[in-house]
Amino acid sequence: MSGALPGEGEFWFNITTGQVESGPQADWSKLLGPYRSRAEAELAMSKVRERNEQWDEADEEDED
Repeated sequence: MSGALPGEGEFWFNITTGQVESGPQADWSKLLGPYRSRAEAELAMSKVRERNEQWDEADEEDED
């Protein structure tokens, strides 16, 4: 049995602080992730914005 905590060794993006955390340090409701690397976690908000734009475009197409 491993002594690792859930999420340990993974990276998380804290939407409140805008910082990447190594292992979950904040409340789960403030985190995006887990991500396999710090670099991937740093891109979390840009991925969120990109997906939101895609969904908005799809919604507009559905309305036409």
